[in-house]
Amino acid sequence: MKKDVRMVDLIEQKRDGKAHSRAEIRWLINGYTAGDIPDYQIAAWAMAVFFRGMTPEETVELTVAMAESGEMLDLSAIGRRCVDKHSTGGVGDKTTLLLGPMVAACGASVAKMSGRGLGHTGGTIDKLEGIPGFRVELSQTEFVEQVQRIGLALIAQSGNLTPADKKLYALRDVTATVNSLPLIASSVMSKKIAAGAQGIVLDVKYGAGAFMKTLAGARNLAAVMVNIGNSLQRKTTAVLSDMNQPLGRAVGNNLEVLEVIDALQGEGPEDLRTICLELGAWMLVNAETVADAAEGKERLRQVLADGSAWRKFLAFIEAQGGRLAAVTERKLEIAPLTAAFLAKETGYVQEVDAQKIGRLAMILGAGRETKESLIDYGAGLILTRKPGEWVEQGQPVLQLYTRDAQKLDQGLQLAAAIIRIGQEQPTLSPLIAEVVQ
Repeated sequence: MKKDVRMVDLIEQKRDGKAHSRAEIRWLINGYTAGDIPDYQIAAWAMAVFFRGMTPEETVELTVAMAESGEMLDLSAIGRRCVDKHSTGGVGDKTTLLLGPMVAACGASVAKMSGRGLGHTGGTIDKLEGIPGFRVELSQTEFVEQVQRIGLALIAQSGNLTPADKKLYALRDVTATVNSLPLIASSVMSKKIAAGAQGIVLDVKYGAGAFMKTLAGARNLAAVMVNIGNSLQRKTTAVLSDMNQPLGRAVGNNLEVLEVIDALQGEGPEDLRTICLELGAWMLVNAETVADAAEGKERLRQVLADGSAWRKFLAFIEAQGGRLAAVTERKLEIAPLTAAFLAKETGYVQEVDAQKIGRLAMILGAGRETKESLIDYGAGLILTRKPGEWVEQGQPVLQLYTRDAQKLDQGLQLAAAIIRIGQEQPTLSPLIAEVVQ
């Protein structure tokens, strides 16, 4: 690349729909991370990308440059293929806590860095922090050793993981350039590449409670991310799943952990089990533990039935300092103020708006308005009725939990706009739409 390159030249180049070279992308990302390129020029470039897009090759190079801007985890010492799973965010999405022990119990290695929640989407780390004593931070040596020993470790993202992405995302958030496929895909995949797994499964959600509102949009995003992963020799698969209603019945950190405990012991909601069997099967395929997804699902059913997934979960909790009695005796704190929202009429539940449910849970204290907000691990709600289920007038549809009487009153008022009941049994969208490889 020419030594006299200027950022204004790259902005102009992208404005005119031209592609950047690998060297130009590296120069841009390294310069921005180091503070040599000002925000206003990166903002202009991001807007040009928003309108002009990027080629598949550019998107791969952008992903690599952001991944290599900070710490790169080396998992080779584990001695076998590691697999990671990422969700694009949803309401009541506690799949990682269930998938990790299920997949590890089948003999695969799950080495995962997860984040905290923001807004109406819950974070895996928040759920784990609700377990007394649980350590979400491990050294890289401890992380690798634990995966070698029990096949599973889940930790908070390193502060030095993809610093370029952190800077760029914060800027995109305030310049209306978040919703750009190459920028979304490179943001997600840079963290997956930096985290070191050889196999990646993406749960790309669509619908009211998801970032992508349509199946077509989710399909396009999945295709870009799968291409990035496969181009970088990470065996990558995307599962497109519906998020027009919350996943499972529990929304809120400790409530969701209790639902995972039920699911690991053969109980829990059917939709949660269905999505975990699908995602887990592809994790086993990409870890090269099974030949195909059908074999993967059968293996996963076996480890749920024989209790080995449950025992793996307990080993994982104990390994990271969690108090086992809190899990085995279900002694996770639940917020003390509770009230039921009752059905106003008799009929079938037609719709439970996932985004509004997420907003309700946040009002009760289970989510964050900003990154600095404190959350109440015991706050949240239970859907006692889900779409397609019959309810009599006066029966509970939602059970709310909080510590603040004012929030409880506000939550009950908001619930009236969330639940719709009718006489016809609704036709529900399939939970899993398709798989992209």
